[in-house]
Amino acid sequence: MTGARSKSIVIWAFVATALIMLSAPTIVVLGASFTAGNIITFPPDGFSLQWYAKILQAGDLRQAFVRSLIVAAICTAVSIPVGTLAGIALAKYRVRFARSLQVYLLLPFTIPLIGSGIGMMLAFGQMGVLGQVWPVGIACAVINLPFMIWAVTASASNLSPDLDLAAANCGAPPLQTFFYITLPAVLPGVITGSLLMFILALNEFLVSLLLVDARSVTLPVQIYNSIRSIITPDLAAISVVFIACAGAAIALLDRLVGLDIFLKSK
Repeated sequence: MTGARSKSIVIWAFVATALIMLSAPTIVVLGASFTAGNIITFPPDGFSLQWYAKILQAGDLRQAFVRSLIVAAICTAVSIPVGTLAGIALAKYRVRFARSLQVYLLLPFTIPLIGSGIGMMLAFGQMGVLGQVWPVGIACAVINLPFMIWAVTASASNLSPDLDLAAANCGAPPLQTFFYITLPAVLPGVITGSLLMFILALNEFLVSLLLVDARSVTLPVQIYNSIRSIITPDLAAISVVFIACAGAAIALLDRLVGLDIFLKSK
């Protein structure tokens, strides 16, 4: 009994330590964003909402945030059809060179992100579109597409092949079968992948840094440019806004799909 209790105490101690280590940066940033002083301190020097009011009044930050939203929207819009069709194909059909395709999907994680970013910078530079916002969305979709494919594949792998046969026996053409049977069945994976792609693109920094110029920076690049000179509490407030966006996406995911399904898909 004593040994079991000691084991439980050790396990919970490790769990508590992990939770503290994971939550400590967020707590520090959250507290620093409400400081009444002019520098980032924790514990905060008083309580004030002045830094949130400042970022609302800063036109450059608002424009950078809007650009980040555009990048995330483009990335998600590109990833949904491509990732959905690819995930369904890999799960339902015997695709030639399927093993090679699965290895290819791991390339974004085996190739350093700086290498992928430089390659895309050269490609978009040849096209003469560097400095615009939409290439950043395309680049984010290319890099993070495996997440979308894996989420859809996890849902599509549970589909029974008898569903297609039943629909065909009822006279449904393949396109109608796809929209009325297959797509609703894999919708949890599509929603999971879409929200994940949106969050990843919203927070993408390195690729954005390589593909934008000073006139079209996204919010992560804008933050980077700011901290090169001085770190002020308004940057902590911006970080809290990012955390809130991620939290809202997770809450939406839990409401639409369920976190248990999301975790099983991973």
